[in-house]
Amino acid sequence: MENLTWSYQEGIATITIKRPPANALSQGLLRELSAVLDEVEPNTDVRVIVIHGEGRFFSAGADIKEFTTVSSPEGFRDLGKYGQDLFDRMEKFPKPIIAAIHGAALGGGLELAMACHFRLVGENTKLGLPELQLGLIPGFAGTQRLPKYVGVGRAAEMLFTSEPITGLEAVQFGLANHAYPENEVLEQAIKLAGKIAKKSTGALKATIQLLNYAKNQEFYEGSQKEAELFGEIFVSPDAKEGIQAFIEKREPHFKGE
Repeated sequence: MENLTWSYQEGIATITIKRPPANALSQGLLRELSAVLDEVEPNTDVRVIVIHGEGRFFSAGADIKEFTTVSSPEGFRDLGKYGQDLFDRMEKFPKPIIAAIHGAALGGGLELAMACHFRLVGENTKLGLPELQLGLIPGFAGTQRLPKYVGVGRAAEMLFTSEPITGLEAVQFGLANHAYPENEVLEQAIKLAGKIAKKSTGALKATIQLLNYAKNQEFYEGSQKEAELFGEIFVSPDAKEGIQAFIEKREPHFKGE
């Protein structure tokens, strides 16, 4: 695999995102993550999964440059739908998945983290959905999951301003369970995973099934609408300007188109 590595020890599988410098979520990375889940699911030696990023970040977002290779609303819609389906699978995965987040989890990176069963963060880690800064919107059900954790008002502020929150704020708002010094996050995640790995796999699987009943039909309708609008927005003049501005490292100039 080009973008991920994984291994397991004492019942804990550790998946490492390795796509420097920002661990951006490319289509290839998402496909590799799906393939790893295919391997882990039937493996009876694996009881818990920890996902983390190598280097400076957990994941600083989706691969914006890759977006320039997609030209139609349908292409962007299908990209969003693939990510949504993968992340929905993660939430329903029969083995607990913990996100160990350091540095930053932004855009698609935060959407990936929110699809895990819970999150541990660095105290100063940045978490946010800054897509509107580029004239875009989240595409992997971020608009549906973020309000569930932080409330509609807080989610609206984070989305409208594109400003991230810190790890400490994420715990305060309910987006993360615990915050630690940056260099301790993975260690603490492994430690917590060890406690969970001692539980009955049948009981864990049943509990995950029950927790997912909290996702009502409105969640899936909202996700479907997000995928549609994700495609429409991406071919707008403002979105093209936002992407170009990101590539050129300048402020975008939106015209409301």
